[in-house]
Amino acid sequence: MTKSQLVSIVAKKAHLTKRAADDAIEALFEEISRSLQKGEKVVISGFGTFYIGQVGDKEVVPFGDENKRQTIKGHRVVNFRVGKPLKVKVW
Repeated sequence: MTKSQLVSIVAKKAHLTKRAADDAIEALFEEISRSLQKGEKVVISGFGTFYIGQVGDKEVVPFGDENKRQTIKGHRVVNFRVGKPLKVKVW
């Protein structure tokens, strides 16, 4: 599903214009992003939880060539843990 398809579905189900639905969805995405940037969890009951995880430094050897050993710096990643109601629907 693309964002435009999501906007169309929300507009139809909520009896909104596509512009209003797009604004609402955009506001939702912005708030989720803002909260994650601050390191907060975002819990959507019945759907799941978005949270920030930390990946440590990792040393890699491309194609087994020991001379080209590289280190990938640790960084933050966004994780998602599915909620039970969604898990039941998908399984």
